[in-house]
Amino acid sequence: MPKLNDLQLAERIRQRIAQLEADEEIAAKDVRALLSNAQHTELEAAWQRQQQLRKGKRATTEAQQKALGWKSKRELRVDAFKQAVAELEQGTLATLKDLQLQKQVRQSRIYLDTYFAERDSGASKQQAEGRANNALTRAKLARLDGADVDRVSRHDKEVREMEERLNKQLGNQKNEQD
Repeated sequence: MPKLNDLQLAERIRQRIAQLEADEEIAAKDVRALLSNAQHTELEAAWQRQQQLRKGKRATTEAQQKALGWKSKRELRVDAFKQAVAELEQGTLATLKDLQLQKQVRQSRIYLDTYFAERDSGASKQQAEGRANNALTRAKLARLDGADVDRVSRHDKEVREMEERLNKQLGNQKNEQD
């Protein structure tokens, strides 16, 4: 299973925060999966401090508990998740740059591997370039020749819409005849 990047991780943490705030239960394995080792250790230390605080001072009402600084495990998890999201958001630009670099490296590798394989098999320069660009298209990456093969022209869209309308009309007429 591929590792989550920081953008995906931040989104998953936000989902868990929403679940916690909606009073839904979250499995401990989800907490461990979303927090780093250091963050998880800090969460456990905060829970230990809360347990020590509860042993030392007794409170009977919720107001007294809040005044003494008592927090539930759920509140501690929400705080830990919010801190984790804040840390991830600080590195968003660096994450985006890394993702862009990975995409460019992948694009270059696919293009060059295909190009040189085609040249070694005896294809001309133009054929090898075309096939390398086709490999980029299959990989859902931008072609190096600048062609935009995934885009549909306005004329093609109009023709397809007209075909759909005709098919619906003919289908309705066929149903009426039956």
